[in-house]
Amino acid sequence: MQEPVLRQDHGHVVRLVLNSPANFNALSLEMIDALSAAFRRIESDEHVRAVILAATGKAFSAGHDLRQMQAARADDDAGRAAFEQLFSRCAGMMQMIPALPQPVIAEVQGIATAAGCQLVASCDLAVAAEGVRFGVNGVNIGLFCSTPMVALTRAIAPRAAFEMLATGEFVTADRARELGLVNRVVPAKDLPQAAMELARTIAAKLPAAVHMGKRAFHEQLRLGLGEAYACAGEVMCENMLLPDTDEGIRAFLEKRAPNWA
Repeated sequence: MQEPVLRQDHGHVVRLVLNSPANFNALSLEMIDALSAAFRRIESDEHVRAVILAATGKAFSAGHDLRQMQAARADDDAGRAAFEQLFSRCAGMMQMIPALPQPVIAEVQGIATAAGCQLVASCDLAVAAEGVRFGVNGVNIGLFCSTPMVALTRAIAPRAAFEMLATGEFVTADRARELGLVNRVVPAKDLPQAAMELARTIAAKLPAAVHMGKRAFHEQLRLGLGEAYACAGEVMCENMLLPDTDEGIRAFLEKRAPNWA
């Protein structure tokens, strides 16, 4: 039985690859658990400075495994409990992404729908191939994408998100870039290289500063303006007091590369 998630190490960059192309990399319980386990291992790995989330096959991810969900529904006694477990475990996995100290980049080579689109929206950055489409299409089969909505409305403007949710229509990669769902759109042949170049650019920065910055970025989004500035100010002070930051500033003033271990 093939591994649902493959890990590929490239120096300070880890590439996690969804590896279930037969069901379009559906977020089955097995896939969710495999991603969660991979994130837990990466979280405490100080050698890893950036993460790429990629996929094999024609789809990045088609969302939840509808066959698995229908099988759970057939059990009248345990159906609701099974759904609660599925959505809870999926939500937990999605929340691990912004909580990781390392930035996570979605490398989207194929269609990303429903919870697959949620997975992209949960990442810190996203690079997509030309021709890729994104959608939260559950409404087309009578299932409003309520859990994907949480990540989507934090990634793009609410009205744009609601249009996608209520119509079930796809958006192109270029439109996704306009909305802020993806950062860059590149030819399909250049996608892995573009994602890796972005990851390596981030990995070359001072890890402690990036970790602090990512944490502060997500924290301040949840706060009012005054609280956000107070939170950011505390992080700036903490960052300024790092010896490596002092070295970075000295190096800039002396017009040389910083000597970071």
